[in-house]
Amino acid sequence: MFNLIIRTTILYIYLVGIMRLMGKRQLGQLQPVDLVIALMISELATLPMEDNRIPLIYAIVPITTLVVLQIATSVIELKSETLRTLLNGEPSILVKDGKVDMKELKHLRYNLDDLLEELRLKGYFNLSEIHYAMMETNGDISIIPKNSASPPNREDLNLKVEDEPLPIPVILDGKINTRNLKIMNKDNTWLEKKLKENNIKNPKDIFIAILYSNSEKIFFQYKDSETTNDGENNKSMNSSKGDN
Repeated sequence: MFNLIIRTTILYIYLVGIMRLMGKRQLGQLQPVDLVIALMISELATLPMEDNRIPLIYAIVPITTLVVLQIATSVIELKSETLRTLLNGEPSILVKDGKVDMKELKHLRYNLDDLLEELRLKGYFNLSEIHYAMMETNGDISIIPKNSASPPNREDLNLKVEDEPLPIPVILDGKINTRNLKIMNKDNTWLEKKLKENNIKNPKDIFIAILYSNSEKIFFQYKDSETTNDGENNKSMNSSKGDN
């Protein structure tokens, strides 16, 4: 039993490192090549855990080989559009100006019920509202609505448009994140000053503090606070936010 725990732990740590090495794309919607690699890796990793007679090296070597192949393929894909198309395919137009392309659905072996379900999940219940609906190479459906069906934005309403600030956490569960402070060109002295301005004696009392990139505005939430996302039921609402 102890031997099995050790083997599983080793494989777990190894696979986490392998997934990090393969990059973030592997964690999102999988391309065909990525899906094949993921399935093969999972199968190879399972065998040594099920059978103690199989040496770990029999899993580590094939998995490492697959990862090297995946990385090499990704590098080549960056340089070759032909290879990208060959391995991953091309997006397919399923709906154009409210009309479903039945030939393309048949070619993809994708039935109409599945298409309508995907459109409904994305908030479109009427085909006439859709300018284009495309199936991406990872199997997801992208929709470009007609202008008449697009929700108005701030420019359409003649409202002043400003870039949204980037929220950066500088305190998490009472611990100061000095790295994020440096990214915002701030330091501990500046943060301590802000805490004093908001009558906060110890950062350990703060569950989260967020600094916004386009200003010196900070949002605080205390550990003992019942604050919701919209700020309701905050015991210290007036002192939980600080603006300079």
